[in-house]
Amino acid sequence: MKDVREIPDEEIRKLYRPRVVDSRVSRLLRISGGVQITGCKWCGKSWTGVYHSKSSAFIGTESGRRIAEMDPELVLRGKEPRLIDEWQDVPNLWDVARMNIDFSTRKGMYIFAGSSVPPEDSTSHTGTGRFAAIMMRPMSLFESGDSNGSVSLSGLFDGTASVSSLSEMNYETAVDLICRGGWPAGMDMDRNDALEIPRLYSESLINSDMSRVDGVKRNPVTVRNLLRSLARNNATTAKIPVLAADMSRDAAVSEQTVNSYMDALKRIFAIEEQTAWVPSLRSKKRVRTSPKRHFSDPSLAVACLEAGSAMILNDPNTAGFLFESMCYRDLSVYSSAFGGRVSYYCDDSDLEVDSIVEYGDGRWGAVEVKMGYKEADKAAANLLRLKNKLAAETIAPSFLMVLCATGGAAYMRKDGVAVVPMDCLGP
Repeated sequence: MKDVREIPDEEIRKLYRPRVVDSRVSRLLRISGGVQITGCKWCGKSWTGVYHSKSSAFIGTESGRRIAEMDPELVLRGKEPRLIDEWQDVPNLWDVARMNIDFSTRKGMYIFAGSSVPPEDSTSHTGTGRFAAIMMRPMSLFESGDSNGSVSLSGLFDGTASVSSLSEMNYETAVDLICRGGWPAGMDMDRNDALEIPRLYSESLINSDMSRVDGVKRNPVTVRNLLRSLARNNATTAKIPVLAADMSRDAAVSEQTVNSYMDALKRIFAIEEQTAWVPSLRSKKRVRTSPKRHFSDPSLAVACLEAGSAMILNDPNTAGFLFESMCYRDLSVYSSAFGGRVSYYCDDSDLEVDSIVEYGDGRWGAVEVKMGYKEADKAAANLLRLKNKLAAETIAPSFLMVLCATGGAAYMRKDGVAVVPMDCLGP
């Protein structure tokens, strides 16, 4: 089979950059019959799948797809764990693999990696109980080597983190990292060459990806206008009518069209929604439920704005929203190691906190994001207000933290709020 590559491939293992999700992939392979790795294009799913597998089949080529359609069992046959890359191009592989898992007592049989979600009616079963799901994102600053990782997120939950470290980040560095993004392919490139990756990605979204995901032809001009509107409203709770009105400056666009296009963007993981956090089922607080929207990587927002680092440097307001997206990306990556998730808080009194990081056992921590360390006092006051407001209805937060781009050092304030530059945070 020309498109099936038997591994391990020692050369790939030498080149592989360790990812935060590696430990969780290994654990889930011991627990489940299969592991499903999803995420946007170019974030490193295939490399991670190869690293954790012993054989592989690549379905993203014409010949690989044809073989999979004719004989799914042949494609699924090989040393285990068996990687099936871009399986969504032949959704029937999912059902066949699920049945193989059902009739076997083995664990870690398959790794399914894909950069889109197939249509709901293309598979007969969700895979619950057979496949464990993992969401991958572009590289965090720790994974790319741009953070020393001295302040551990899991350590903040356990009370073992040392919040004392020097930082090399400043405003200009933060903007440069935002514009470069966390694309694995760009880590060893010249800076200017690396900036082309998110631009190429955005053009791929506009010209092919949005139509290829479900076979529905979409207007490239409308896609471009939607991406630009999302970039202008990055890290906000802008609703569909706001996006539709923003896009209708040249020609009217219906809310139904925007909803359809947004669904496609989410299915290819180009856009991620940060949901609102409700502290407890008994909560009497009226919380907002509209999600914040982020691009899978903040560099995509920069590309969709057709901006460069110089433009972002001279627009601190836009830089602030993009920095919040970078922090959301990294918090999501780090929390993925322990199966956590990242939401945000906002109630009817307009108390808002940028990120709530939840541990699987109910523990939580609150994070405010500020570009400048001089805003730490205001951010800390907001975090303490949240802690006091929720004291009667939920457990106390494991930590309160201000994430910033400047300041020179990570430190713990007298009020118990950690101030941490982004290049000090790690898993």
